[in-house]
Amino acid sequence: MSSSPVASSSAATQPIVQTQPLGPLWPTMDPFLFCAHHDDAYPAGNGAFAPAVPLEDRQIGSDFSRKDGWSMYHGDTVPGFPGHPHRGFETVTLVRKGLIDHSDSLGAAARFGGGDVQWLTAGKGVVHSEMFPLLNATEPNPLELFQIWLNLPARNKMVAPHFTMLWNERIPRLVHHDEAGRATTVTVVAGALPGAPAPLAPPPESWASQPEGDVAIWTLHLAPGAQWTLPAAQGQGTRRMLYFFAGDSLRVGPQEVGQHAALEVVAGQDWRLTNTGATPVECLLLQGQPIGEPVAQYGPFVMNTQAEIMQAMNDYRRTQFGGWPWPEQDPVHGTEARRFARYPGQAEDDRPGAAAAPTASA
Repeated sequence: MSSSPVASSSAATQPIVQTQPLGPLWPTMDPFLFCAHHDDAYPAGNGAFAPAVPLEDRQIGSDFSRKDGWSMYHGDTVPGFPGHPHRGFETVTLVRKGLIDHSDSLGAAARFGGGDVQWLTAGKGVVHSEMFPLLNATEPNPLELFQIWLNLPARNKMVAPHFTMLWNERIPRLVHHDEAGRATTVTVVAGALPGAPAPLAPPPESWASQPEGDVAIWTLHLAPGAQWTLPAAQGQGTRRMLYFFAGDSLRVGPQEVGQHAALEVVAGQDWRLTNTGATPVECLLLQGQPIGEPVAQYGPFVMNTQAEIMQAMNDYRRTQFGGWPWPEQDPVHGTEARRFARYPGQAEDDRPGAAAAPTASA
Protein backbone atom coordinates (compact mmCIF):
# COMPACT_ATOMS: atom_id res chain seq x y z
CA MET A 1 0.00 0.00 0.00
CA SER A 2 1.60 3.21 -1.09
CA SER A 3 -0.44 5.72 0.91
CA SER A 4 0.13 6.34 4.57
CA PRO A 5 -2.90 5.88 6.85
CA VAL A 6 -4.91 8.91 7.88
CA ALA A 7 -4.79 9.43 11.64
CA SER A 8 -8.11 8.34 13.10
CA SER A 9 -8.07 11.25 15.54
CA SER A 10 -8.12 13.92 12.84
CA ALA A 11 -11.34 14.98 11.18
CA ALA A 12 -11.22 14.14 7.48
CA THR A 13 -13.44 15.69 4.82
CA GLN A 14 -12.79 12.90 2.31
CA PRO A 15 -13.44 9.34 3.47
CA ILE A 16 -11.43 7.48 0.81
CA VAL A 17 -7.67 7.41 1.38
CA GLN A 18 -6.97 5.51 -1.82
CA THR A 19 -8.69 3.33 -4.41
CA GLN A 20 -7.31 0.17 -6.01
CA PRO A 21 -8.84 -2.09 -8.68
CA LEU A 22 -10.17 -5.53 -7.83
CA GLY A 23 -8.18 -8.27 -9.57
CA PRO A 24 -7.94 -12.01 -8.86
CA LEU A 25 -6.32 -11.18 -5.49
CA TRP A 26 -7.64 -8.19 -3.60
CA PRO A 27 -5.25 -5.73 -1.91
CA THR A 28 -5.05 -6.01 1.87
CA MET A 29 -3.54 -4.18 4.83
CA ASP A 30 -1.96 -5.39 8.07
CA PRO A 31 -3.26 -7.44 9.92
CA PHE A 32 -4.72 -9.08 6.77
CA LEU A 33 -2.37 -10.86 4.39
CA PHE A 34 -4.53 -12.04 1.51
CA CYS A 35 -8.08 -11.87 0.19
CA ALA A 36 -9.36 -13.86 -2.78
CA HIS A 37 -12.84 -13.81 -4.27
CA HIS A 38 -13.63 -17.07 -6.04
CA ASP A 39 -16.74 -16.94 -8.23
CA ASP A 40 -16.96 -20.10 -10.35
CA ALA A 41 -19.84 -21.07 -12.64
CA TYR A 42 -19.23 -24.82 -12.40
CA PRO A 43 -21.24 -27.02 -14.76
CA ALA A 44 -23.25 -30.10 -13.80
CA GLY A 45 -21.28 -32.87 -12.15
CA ASN A 46 -20.54 -36.29 -13.61
CA GLY A 47 -21.89 -38.28 -10.67
CA ALA A 48 -18.40 -38.55 -9.16
CA PHE A 49 -18.13 -34.90 -8.00
CA ALA A 50 -16.14 -33.80 -11.07
CA PRO A 51 -17.24 -31.56 -13.97
CA ALA A 52 -19.21 -33.43 -16.60
CA VAL A 53 -17.18 -31.77 -19.37
CA PRO A 54 -13.77 -32.50 -20.92
CA LEU A 55 -10.73 -31.28 -18.98
CA GLU A 56 -8.03 -32.00 -21.58
CA ASP A 57 -7.48 -28.36 -22.50
CA ARG A 58 -6.80 -27.28 -18.92
CA GLN A 59 -3.51 -27.32 -17.04
CA ILE A 60 -4.61 -29.94 -14.56
CA GLY A 61 -2.95 -29.49 -11.20
CA SER A 62 -2.69 -25.73 -11.64
CA ASP A 63 -5.70 -24.46 -13.55
CA PHE A 64 -6.58 -20.85 -12.77
CA SER A 65 -7.75 -20.20 -16.33
CA ARG A 66 -11.39 -19.31 -15.61
CA LYS A 67 -12.17 -20.94 -18.95
CA ASP A 68 -15.97 -21.05 -19.35
CA GLY A 69 -16.20 -19.11 -16.09
CA TRP A 70 -14.51 -21.59 -13.76
CA SER A 71 -11.19 -23.15 -12.75
CA MET A 72 -10.03 -26.51 -11.45
CA TYR A 73 -7.36 -24.82 -9.27
CA HIS A 74 -5.07 -27.57 -7.95
CA GLY A 75 -7.67 -30.34 -8.24
CA ASP A 76 -7.08 -33.30 -10.54
CA THR A 77 -10.66 -34.53 -10.89
CA VAL A 78 -12.65 -32.55 -8.31
CA PRO A 79 -12.05 -28.78 -8.34
CA GLY A 80 -10.34 -27.27 -5.33
CA PHE A 81 -7.20 -27.38 -3.26
CA PRO A 82 -5.96 -30.85 -2.20
CA GLY A 83 -3.94 -31.26 0.99
CA HIS A 84 -1.47 -28.42 1.59
CA PRO A 85 0.25 -27.00 4.71
CA HIS A 86 -0.05 -23.70 6.59
CA ARG A 87 1.82 -22.18 9.51
CA GLY A 88 1.75 -18.85 11.30
CA PHE A 89 -1.62 -17.31 10.36
CA GLU A 90 -5.36 -17.99 10.01
CA THR A 91 -7.69 -18.69 7.11
CA VAL A 92 -11.24 -17.34 7.22
CA THR A 93 -13.47 -18.72 4.46
CA LEU A 94 -16.88 -17.12 3.78
CA VAL A 95 -19.00 -19.18 1.38
CA ARG A 96 -21.79 -17.32 -0.41
CA LYS A 97 -22.87 -20.09 -2.81
CA GLY A 98 -22.06 -23.78 -3.19
CA LEU A 99 -20.39 -26.26 -0.86
CA ILE A 100 -16.82 -26.88 0.31
CA ASP A 101 -15.46 -30.12 1.75
CA HIS A 102 -12.77 -29.54 4.39
CA SER A 103 -10.39 -32.20 5.73
CA ASP A 104 -7.27 -31.66 7.81
CA SER A 105 -4.34 -33.23 9.63
CA LEU A 106 -6.11 -32.74 12.96
CA GLY A 107 -8.70 -35.28 11.81
CA ALA A 108 -11.36 -32.62 11.43
CA ALA A 109 -13.83 -32.68 8.54
CA ALA A 110 -16.63 -30.43 7.38
CA ARG A 111 -19.01 -29.73 4.54
CA PHE A 112 -20.16 -26.12 4.59
CA GLY A 113 -21.61 -23.42 2.37
CA GLY A 114 -24.53 -21.07 1.78
CA GLY A 115 -23.39 -18.35 4.16
CA ASP A 116 -21.27 -20.48 6.51
CA VAL A 117 -17.82 -19.36 7.63
CA GLN A 118 -14.88 -21.62 8.45
CA TRP A 119 -12.14 -20.18 10.68
CA LEU A 120 -8.88 -22.12 10.93
CA THR A 121 -5.96 -21.07 13.10
CA ALA A 122 -2.96 -22.77 11.49
CA GLY A 123 -0.65 -21.83 14.35
CA LYS A 124 2.37 -24.14 14.54
CA GLY A 125 1.19 -26.13 11.56
CA VAL A 126 -1.76 -27.82 9.92
CA VAL A 127 -2.40 -29.52 6.59
CA HIS A 128 -5.86 -29.18 5.07
CA SER A 129 -7.73 -29.71 1.84
CA GLU A 130 -10.57 -27.59 0.47
CA MET A 131 -12.46 -29.37 -2.29
CA PHE A 132 -15.45 -28.15 -4.29
CA PRO A 133 -17.55 -31.25 -5.03
CA LEU A 134 -20.09 -30.88 -7.83
CA LEU A 135 -23.00 -32.72 -6.23
CA ASN A 136 -25.68 -31.81 -8.76
CA ALA A 137 -25.50 -33.99 -11.87
CA THR A 138 -28.39 -32.30 -13.68
CA GLU A 139 -27.91 -28.58 -12.95
CA PRO A 140 -24.97 -26.19 -12.70
CA ASN A 141 -22.99 -26.05 -9.44
CA PRO A 142 -22.13 -22.37 -8.84
CA LEU A 143 -19.58 -21.61 -6.13
CA GLU A 144 -18.73 -18.22 -4.64
CA LEU A 145 -16.50 -17.57 -1.65
CA PHE A 146 -14.05 -15.22 -0.02
CA GLN A 147 -10.87 -16.60 1.48
CA ILE A 148 -9.11 -14.24 3.85
CA TRP A 149 -5.74 -14.72 5.51
CA LEU A 150 -5.43 -13.01 8.90
CA ASN A 151 -1.96 -12.75 10.41
CA LEU A 152 -1.03 -13.90 13.90
CA PRO A 153 1.28 -11.87 16.15
CA ALA A 154 4.67 -13.42 16.86
CA ARG A 155 3.59 -14.57 20.31
CA ASN A 156 0.82 -16.71 18.78
CA LYS A 157 2.40 -18.02 15.61
CA MET A 158 3.24 -21.37 17.21
CA VAL A 159 -0.01 -21.97 19.09
CA ALA A 160 -1.88 -25.24 18.69
CA PRO A 161 -4.04 -25.31 15.53
CA HIS A 162 -7.74 -24.63 16.03
CA PHE A 163 -10.66 -25.35 13.70
CA THR A 164 -14.15 -23.92 14.09
CA MET A 165 -17.32 -23.35 12.09
CA LEU A 166 -19.58 -20.31 12.20
CA TRP A 167 -22.86 -21.58 10.79
CA ASN A 168 -24.94 -19.21 8.70
CA GLU A 169 -27.94 -19.80 10.97
CA ARG A 170 -25.97 -18.52 13.97
CA ILE A 171 -24.14 -15.54 12.47
CA PRO A 172 -25.74 -12.28 13.68
CA ARG A 173 -27.09 -9.63 11.32
CA LEU A 174 -28.20 -6.04 11.52
CA VAL A 175 -31.06 -4.94 9.26
CA HIS A 176 -31.34 -1.16 8.96
CA HIS A 177 -34.18 0.67 7.20
CA ASP A 178 -33.48 4.25 6.21
CA GLU A 179 -36.07 7.03 6.21
CA ALA A 180 -37.41 5.81 2.87
CA GLY A 181 -37.69 2.24 4.14
CA ARG A 182 -34.82 0.93 2.03
CA ALA A 183 -32.91 -1.90 3.69
CA THR A 184 -29.23 -2.41 4.44
CA THR A 185 -28.23 -5.80 5.86
CA VAL A 186 -24.88 -6.18 7.63
CA THR A 187 -23.68 -9.72 8.36
CA VAL A 188 -21.32 -9.68 11.34
CA VAL A 189 -18.69 -12.40 11.00
CA ALA A 190 -16.33 -10.77 13.50
CA GLY A 191 -16.13 -7.52 15.41
CA ALA A 192 -18.87 -5.82 17.41
CA LEU A 193 -21.24 -3.60 15.41
CA PRO A 194 -23.32 -1.08 17.38
CA GLY A 195 -26.96 -2.12 17.30
CA ALA A 196 -26.24 -5.69 16.13
CA PRO A 197 -26.35 -8.84 18.23
CA ALA A 198 -23.00 -9.85 19.71
CA PRO A 199 -20.71 -11.59 17.22
CA LEU A 200 -19.75 -15.24 17.56
CA ALA A 201 -16.42 -15.83 19.27
CA PRO A 202 -13.39 -16.11 16.99
CA PRO A 203 -10.73 -18.75 17.77
CA PRO A 204 -9.12 -18.03 21.14
CA GLU A 205 -5.61 -17.22 19.86
CA SER A 206 -6.77 -15.09 16.94
CA TRP A 207 -5.82 -11.42 16.62
CA ALA A 208 -9.60 -10.98 16.35
CA SER A 209 -9.90 -12.27 19.94
CA GLN A 210 -7.51 -9.65 21.30
CA PRO A 211 -9.30 -6.43 22.39
CA GLU A 212 -6.50 -4.32 20.93
CA GLY A 213 -6.95 -6.04 17.55
CA ASP A 214 -10.17 -4.14 16.72
CA VAL A 215 -10.80 -6.71 13.96
CA ALA A 216 -14.04 -6.60 12.00
CA ILE A 217 -15.20 -8.77 9.11
CA TRP A 218 -18.61 -7.69 7.80
CA THR A 219 -20.52 -8.10 4.58
CA LEU A 220 -22.94 -5.37 3.49
CA HIS A 221 -25.99 -5.55 1.22
CA LEU A 222 -27.63 -2.23 0.32
CA ALA A 223 -30.89 -2.18 -1.60
CA PRO A 224 -31.10 0.34 -4.49
CA GLY A 225 -31.16 3.82 -2.99
CA ALA A 226 -30.46 2.58 0.54
CA GLN A 227 -28.45 4.68 2.97
CA TRP A 228 -26.58 3.44 6.06
CA THR A 229 -23.97 5.01 8.28
CA LEU A 230 -20.78 2.98 8.64
CA PRO A 231 -19.75 3.61 12.26
CA ALA A 232 -16.23 4.67 13.20
CA ALA A 233 -13.80 2.02 14.35
CA GLN A 234 -12.97 1.96 18.04
CA GLY A 235 -9.19 1.69 17.92
CA GLN A 236 -6.79 4.57 17.45
CA GLY A 237 -4.79 3.73 14.35
CA THR A 238 -7.19 1.05 13.13
CA ARG A 239 -7.26 0.68 9.35
CA ARG A 240 -10.22 -0.30 7.23
CA MET A 241 -10.72 -1.60 3.69
CA LEU A 242 -14.13 -1.56 2.03
CA TYR A 243 -14.36 -3.82 -1.03
CA PHE A 244 -17.15 -2.68 -3.36
CA PHE A 245 -17.64 -5.77 -5.53
CA ALA A 246 -21.29 -5.87 -6.67
CA GLY A 247 -23.71 -3.19 -7.84
CA ASP A 248 -23.62 -0.17 -10.12
CA SER A 249 -22.37 2.69 -7.96
CA LEU A 250 -21.74 3.58 -4.34
CA ARG A 251 -21.32 6.89 -2.55
CA VAL A 252 -19.06 6.99 0.51
CA GLY A 253 -19.67 10.25 2.32
CA PRO A 254 -19.43 12.86 -0.48
CA GLN A 255 -17.34 10.65 -2.79
CA GLU A 256 -18.94 8.74 -5.66
CA VAL A 257 -17.48 5.38 -6.68
CA GLY A 258 -18.57 4.24 -10.11
CA GLN A 259 -16.64 1.00 -10.48
CA HIS A 260 -15.81 -1.95 -8.31
CA ALA A 261 -12.73 -1.27 -6.20
CA ALA A 262 -10.90 -1.73 -2.92
CA LEU A 263 -11.40 1.47 -0.95
CA GLU A 264 -9.18 2.30 1.99
CA VAL A 265 -11.54 4.35 4.14
CA VAL A 266 -10.70 6.64 7.05
CA ALA A 267 -11.56 4.37 9.98
CA GLY A 268 -11.93 6.89 12.78
CA GLN A 269 -15.11 8.60 11.52
CA ASP A 270 -18.69 7.68 10.69
CA TRP A 271 -19.42 7.73 6.94
CA ARG A 272 -22.76 7.61 5.19
CA LEU A 273 -22.91 4.88 2.53
CA THR A 274 -25.48 5.33 -0.25
CA ASN A 275 -26.36 2.94 -3.03
CA THR A 276 -26.74 5.37 -5.93
CA GLY A 277 -27.42 2.70 -8.53
CA ALA A 278 -30.37 0.65 -9.74
CA THR A 279 -29.16 -2.72 -8.44
CA PRO A 280 -28.16 -3.93 -4.96
CA VAL A 281 -24.68 -3.00 -3.76
CA GLU A 282 -22.56 -5.55 -1.92
CA CYS A 283 -19.36 -4.88 -0.01
CA LEU A 284 -16.90 -6.79 2.16
CA LEU A 285 -15.31 -4.86 5.01
CA LEU A 286 -12.00 -5.88 6.59
CA GLN A 287 -10.79 -3.85 9.54
CA GLY A 288 -8.06 -4.21 12.12
CA GLN A 289 -5.36 -2.66 14.19
CA PRO A 290 -2.05 -3.37 12.44
CA ILE A 291 0.08 -5.97 14.18
CA GLY A 292 3.09 -3.96 13.06
CA GLU A 293 5.63 -6.80 12.99
CA PRO A 294 7.97 -7.97 10.21
CA VAL A 295 6.36 -10.42 7.80
CA ALA A 296 8.38 -13.21 6.20
CA GLN A 297 6.34 -15.36 3.82
CA TYR A 298 7.07 -18.36 1.67
CA GLY A 299 3.92 -19.71 0.06
CA PRO A 300 1.75 -21.18 2.83
CA PHE A 301 4.10 -20.21 5.68
CA VAL A 302 3.96 -16.74 7.26
CA MET A 303 6.45 -15.97 10.01
CA ASN A 304 8.52 -13.00 11.20
CA THR A 305 11.99 -13.97 9.94
CA GLN A 306 13.54 -15.97 7.12
CA ALA A 307 15.10 -18.27 9.70
CA GLU A 308 11.60 -19.12 10.95
CA ILE A 309 10.51 -19.81 7.38
CA MET A 310 13.39 -22.26 6.96
CA GLN A 311 12.42 -23.89 10.25
CA ALA A 312 8.82 -24.21 9.05
CA MET A 313 9.95 -25.91 5.85
CA ASN A 314 12.21 -28.29 7.76
CA ASP A 315 9.50 -29.08 10.30
CA TYR A 316 7.01 -29.83 7.56
CA ARG A 317 9.43 -32.15 5.75
CA ARG A 318 10.17 -33.95 9.01
CA THR A 319 6.71 -34.19 10.61
CA GLN A 320 4.15 -33.36 7.92
CA PHE A 321 2.54 -31.34 10.73
CA GLY A 322 1.15 -34.48 12.27
CA GLY A 323 0.60 -36.48 9.10
CA TRP A 324 -2.37 -36.92 6.82
CA PRO A 325 -5.06 -39.27 8.16
CA TRP A 326 -7.10 -39.43 4.93
CA PRO A 327 -6.76 -42.12 2.22
CA GLU A 328 -6.47 -39.49 -0.52
CA GLN A 329 -5.23 -35.92 -0.83
CA ASP A 330 -8.62 -34.61 -1.98
CA PRO A 331 -11.32 -36.18 0.22
CA VAL A 332 -14.99 -35.65 -0.61
CA HIS A 333 -17.63 -36.25 2.04
CA GLY A 334 -20.33 -38.21 0.23
CA THR A 335 -23.28 -37.52 -2.01
CA GLU A 336 -25.66 -36.00 0.54
CA ALA A 337 -25.76 -32.19 0.47
CA ARG A 338 -25.80 -31.94 4.25
CA ARG A 339 -23.66 -29.42 6.10
CA PHE A 340 -21.72 -30.69 9.09
CA ALA A 341 -18.48 -30.38 11.03
CA ARG A 342 -16.60 -33.09 12.87
CA TYR A 343 -14.08 -31.56 15.24
CA PRO A 344 -10.78 -33.22 16.19
CA GLY A 345 -11.27 -36.10 18.61
CA GLN A 346 -15.06 -35.99 18.40
CA ALA A 347 -17.30 -38.72 17.03
CA GLU A 348 -20.47 -36.64 16.77
CA ASP A 349 -21.08 -34.15 13.98
CA ASP A 350 -21.93 -30.55 14.66
CA ARG A 351 -24.83 -29.49 12.49
CA PRO A 352 -26.28 -26.04 11.86
CA GLY A 353 -29.33 -25.40 14.01
CA ALA A 354 -32.77 -24.72 12.65
CA ALA A 355 -33.06 -21.40 14.50
CA ALA A 356 -32.58 -18.26 12.48
CA ALA A 357 -29.47 -16.14 12.98
CA PRO A 358 -29.93 -13.40 15.59
CA THR A 359 -30.99 -10.23 13.83
CA ALA A 360 -31.39 -6.70 15.08
CA SER A 361 -33.35 -4.00 13.28
CA ALA A 362 -32.46 -0.35 13.32
